[in-house]
Amino acid sequence: MEKSNPILVKQDSGMIKWIIGISIVVPIVVAILIFMPAKLDLASDWVYFLPHLNAVINSAATVALIMGLVFIKKGNIQLHRAAMTSAFGLGAVFLVSYIIYHASAESAVFGGEGWIRPVYYFILISHIILAAVALFPILLAYYYGHTDQLVKHRKIVKFAFPIWLYVTVTGVVVYLMISPYYNF
Repeated sequence: MEKSNPILVKQDSGMIKWIIGISIVVPIVVAILIFMPAKLDLASDWVYFLPHLNAVINSAATVALIMGLVFIKKGNIQLHRAAMTSAFGLGAVFLVSYIIYHASAESAVFGGEGWIRPVYYFILISHIILAAVALFPILLAYYYGHTDQLVKHRKIVKFAFPIWLYVTVTGVVVYLMISPYYNF
């Protein structure tokens, strides 16, 4: 069992407040940018490349997550940390790219019909809900791992990892399903 270090407990309290704040603000900002009536004019068509880039980033994050799991199962903590840090960095880059795209471009409308339509919307809605709540356990797991609070890290990872993996995989699936309906 881990011992409580008073300095670490105080540090944890401050960091957890930041993690909670970020976990609340980011989904709100993303929602505002997606649903705002007027998009930002970034004076270029370069933003229309971002959905394709985002799919690549999500795919790479998925690979990094799976490799992180493989490495920790084999007991290779150093490679596990490297893989998870890569996944975390890719997630951050994805988030910035996603925000830029949705702040400046209208969302594509899915045009599929028949049985594929409810399948698409189920995947999309579950992806959106889990993406909105995923940030908190991901940030917490990363923080606990980074600060070697392994008991807390293991507890939160049981929830964070499958949610994060689902979000990265379904992000790519949603992209593949919606990409035929992009107007660019």
